[in-house]
Amino acid sequence: MHPYRFLRPFSFLILTLLSFVALAQNKMLASDPNASYRPPVFTDADRLEKLSAYFPLVEKLYKDYAAKNHFPGYAFGIMLDGKLVFSGGGGYTDIEKKIPATTRSMFRIASMSKSFTSMAILKLRDEGKLKLDDPVYLYIPEMKGQKMTKDAPEITIRHLLTHSAGFPEDNPWGDRQLADTDAELIAMIKKGISFSNAPGIAYEYSNMGFAMQGYIIKKVTGMPYSDYIEKYIWKPLGMQQAQWEYTKVPANELAHGYRWVNDDWKEEALLHDGIYGAMGGMITSIESFSKYMALHQQAWPVRNDADAGPLKRSSLREMHQPWRFASLNAGYRYPSGRACAQAAAYAYGLRWAEDCEGRETVGHTGGLPGFGSNWSFAPQYGLGVMFFANVTYAPTAFANVMVMDTLLRLSTLQARQLPPSDILTKRRDQLVKLLPDFTGAEKAGIFAENFFADYFTDALKKEANAVFAKAGKILSVQELVPENQLRGHFILEGERANVWVSFTLTPENPALIQEYHIRAIEK
Repeated sequence: MHPYRFLRPFSFLILTLLSFVALAQNKMLASDPNASYRPPVFTDADRLEKLSAYFPLVEKLYKDYAAKNHFPGYAFGIMLDGKLVFSGGGGYTDIEKKIPATTRSMFRIASMSKSFTSMAILKLRDEGKLKLDDPVYLYIPEMKGQKMTKDAPEITIRHLLTHSAGFPEDNPWGDRQLADTDAELIAMIKKGISFSNAPGIAYEYSNMGFAMQGYIIKKVTGMPYSDYIEKYIWKPLGMQQAQWEYTKVPANELAHGYRWVNDDWKEEALLHDGIYGAMGGMITSIESFSKYMALHQQAWPVRNDADAGPLKRSSLREMHQPWRFASLNAGYRYPSGRACAQAAAYAYGLRWAEDCEGRETVGHTGGLPGFGSNWSFAPQYGLGVMFFANVTYAPTAFANVMVMDTLLRLSTLQARQLPPSDILTKRRDQLVKLLPDFTGAEKAGIFAENFFADYFTDALKKEANAVFAKAGKILSVQELVPENQLRGHFILEGERANVWVSFTLTPENPALIQEYHIRAIEK
């Protein structure tokens, strides 16, 4: 027997233990660089109190607007941080029976329905039951080979979601197809689609494209889109006042639709639920819809909290992104008359806009014979508005823009503020110690490998000293203002002028300074 043979099992054990120690040490050295992430927060106190002071004005704005535009009945709601904080209504849902419009009155919300259909599509995507870039013909074989030109791509589900399938704008026609059956939709497709564009190159609003999404939901799940949305979206959210078929709505809750003709209201015939309901057939109340808006509001900010569903927060935020550019209105003016350019795009069943002040809004308008509706929310501010009316194509969007803009400006509500990440703060403090001479900068270990190839030490020193000379004695280092986790700027307060410094970090672990700028600014 080998004299040391009995030691071999212990040697293996020791080597194993040493391996675990080495792995643990490596894990400590390569700690998660994102572990200290903190989401943006609201820093202004008494947010609801700030808004509440202007609720009487909000009520008057809606009331006066409804009267001016001949709304038989209307209801509105204000959302803050996922809660319905103020609501009301006026006029009648049934003129003949004089039934008052309230926050529990159920209005047909028309194209506001589209985001429910898109949400169902994304839920199926998340479950691995379809892909957004799947060709539509996989689910509607009759679409196979239907193209405007030979070089056009196949239409995908994503094209349908973003109104970029190449179908013509079809609002007047589509509004009258609400009750069409699945069979009627397929029969029309078999005859051939008349295209206005090739897919994927232009935004053009298509109700038919959303009817196709409704059909796809049924092909994938075996359930009509209406049943699927009810089971997997409405019920989990507690939306007890939501229907597709108007005959199922209690008579005292159903809003009748009207058209203003020859200085009088003429009742519009309500259409039954059909495949085109996926684009505009939903019926609901302010109180029930507020639960859906809360879901969208609570998708923000990005954070580590548990996900409650019924759709993942990441998928909700995906719905809110500008996927298809729609317009740039350089001459846009708010209802107050304030000029502020605005860019707009279509998301997934939602509209997205950003104005000249960087304020983003997400939402959708709805319009049908007999009805008009709009909802909109500003993710950075946690504020949302909704407005339903029962007159043909009621221009509710203008009123909501007016109300939201008025509330934000008068209340001085502030957007969420992102706390600086630990690494940004650390790099700021390290950078301040090197300014203005950059002595020992190359050995400081805080700059990325590109830095001294892009910035020369002598030039950095000369530039910083010139700025510091203008500033005079440095009195304080102000708080870091982050743009994101790895980019930010800060101010060095000087006697005569301030010093503005910005920097960007690399994606490495640990993140290093790759870009830097400095300049003097007036106090």
